[in-house]
Amino acid sequence: MRQIEEWTAQLAELAIFGANVQPGQLVAVTSYIGKEELTRALTRAAYERGAKYVDVLYFDQWLKRERIQHAADDTLDYVPPWMVERLMHLSEEHAARITLSGPHAPRALLGVDPARAGRDLLPYLPQSGEVVNRRTTNWCIVPAPTRSWAEVVYPELERGDAFRQLWEAVAHVCRLDTGDAPAAWTERIDVLKANAARMNDRRFDALRLFGPGTDVTIGLLPSSTWHAGDFTTVDGVWHYPNLPTEELFTTPDPTRVEGHVSATMPLELYGIVISGIRVEFAEGRAVKIDADEGADALRSAAAKDEGASRLGEIALVDRDGRIGPLDTVFYDTLIDENAATHIALGNGYESPVTESADKERVNQSQIHIDFMIGSRALDVDGITHNGDAAPVLRDGAWQI
Repeated sequence: MRQIEEWTAQLAELAIFGANVQPGQLVAVTSYIGKEELTRALTRAAYERGAKYVDVLYFDQWLKRERIQHAADDTLDYVPPWMVERLMHLSEEHAARITLSGPHAPRALLGVDPARAGRDLLPYLPQSGEVVNRRTTNWCIVPAPTRSWAEVVYPELERGDAFRQLWEAVAHVCRLDTGDAPAAWTERIDVLKANAARMNDRRFDALRLFGPGTDVTIGLLPSSTWHAGDFTTVDGVWHYPNLPTEELFTTPDPTRVEGHVSATMPLELYGIVISGIRVEFAEGRAVKIDADEGADALRSAAAKDEGASRLGEIALVDRDGRIGPLDTVFYDTLIDENAATHIALGNGYESPVTESADKERVNQSQIHIDFMIGSRALDVDGITHNGDAAPVLRDGAWQI
């Protein structure tokens, strides 16, 4: 277990590095029951970095089950105002935010009504996208292994062996095994940013993604640009929002999406597993949502508001990252979305859009739900303003 203790300390330091916690900052941590060791380690690291105060919010999926099972139907969309006020105060104070991902109780919502579960997305708050677009907080999400999570990822192993295997995988994808994870991530993100720069040089009008079960064309805004790895706050504080990260992403035109997509991996949606997702788009809107399991949860989420059924993000992932080659479903969006090309229903990011007129067209929603449609069998073409197609990804390799 000594190795796990070392990885815990290293991952805590990586989270503080990724969020780029500044001396004197408030630091907010969203954690879950079962992730206490890493939570304490990163709290220590934040204070050592000079944090003014570290505020930890613990969440428990078993409590969420009680609400979904027994609360009145017309209360399931209720979000406590003090939770929103906390987030807005953090925004006003230009605080740092750290979230620990990965299911702590993956069986907690088994047997609940998916449609009801899809209405309660806590601890995700509807105002989260607004705060991200304000760029007032520096933030980072990292995975935090638990024994219950490990059992789902590696059901063939004994509980203790599965836990160690999950930690080994997390250490690998987070580059803790390099001896200097921050330096390793700086190097990798430089590569991702170079890929993004080549995409920006081409100034495509749209992308076509096609392969088994998927053929969709996604229009881009005139000033959409490709980003990778890091964000910068309004105060000039750089940070890495997702560690691990293997994607380059942009904000699409929410009115120009046509075709159909099929998910290549299950989606873990705040406790509900949705597998075999199939979505049809027309005039930018998801007009039909099906799945082999949990479809009603995704339908409920996509009905939250006017923008919930439109796209807010398209992200491309190549085959050179560390996650995809593991050929493992982690049931954690942070890790799984960086294994494969993906799209997101709901709120869009303003930062990749450079013109104010285009920023006004960015999709707005209370939700932001990523799901994976990519594999090495998925081809991606860039569509020029003249309607010509140019290969972008083939067999997971860049063609530009």
